Amino acid sequence: MEVISPRQTDIMNMLRQDGRVGVEELAAKFDVSPQTIRKDLNELGEQDLLQRVHGGAVLSSGVKNFEYEARRLLAVEEKRHIGVLAASLIPDNCTLLINIGTTTEQVAMALRGKEGMMAITNNINVVNILSGTPGFEVIVAGGVVRPTDGGVIGEATVDFIKQFKVDYAVIGASALDEDGSLLDYDYREVKVAQAIIENARKTILVVDSMKLERSAPVRIGHLSQMDFIVTDKPLPKKLKEVCAENDVTIKITANESISLPES
Repeated sequence: MEVISPRQTDIMNMLRQDGRVGVEELAAKFDVSPQTIRKDLNELGEQDLLQRVHGGAVLSSGVKNFEYEARRLLAVEEKRHIGVLAASLIPDNCTLLINIGTTTEQVAMALRGKEGMMAITNNINVVNILSGTPGFEVIVAGGVVRPTDGGVIGEATVDFIKQFKVDYAVIGASALDEDGSLLDYDYREVKVAQAIIENARKTILVVDSMKLERSAPVRIGHLSQMDFIVTDKPLPKKLKEVCAENDVTIKITANESISLPES
């Protein structure tokens, strides 16, 4: 998959803010021809990052999630900062569960260097990140491997997760509704995420601010079940209230001075 250009990144940022963009307005903003903008939109559409409509494009949402590689290209630095900040909340010598997601994978990257750790995951990408890392014992959940993103899902995965009781869980979500509902696309993945939440003493939700502007059809749970939420921008008032009422600690990367590890 091709990496999206700076102009295409700006177009995606405008889409996240406004929900829709027009060819003519984009051509004027970037001082390029409408044909160039149409090419940008077509390329982004081919990567499932947006949906082309007459005269422009809208942000893809609803029942179809972004393809894994396409999602990896969105909010890259934001996710990296979130990963580092979330990892700082997890001490040495503990057990943890890590679920599917491009942001949880950034947490795994930032966890390398910890000591005395046991990580159980249903994310093949996390296995690849942490396997062979000094100080880590890595356990992969059994089940069906989803070819699109390396997620292990299904009833066998749920049963496997239920064998454990860990110190920390790190979970992501495809969307966070204004009422605090954590949402995703695949009900089989949701079942696993629910088992992870139920079998952890403390749970860390990692979501970039884009997830507050998206929708998904399947409910994982509620923000009130989390101990921490780590994100890149201040939360809306309603979500702040949910956190305050349920003792959920909010961590925002923009408000933290953090040192990023070498890639």
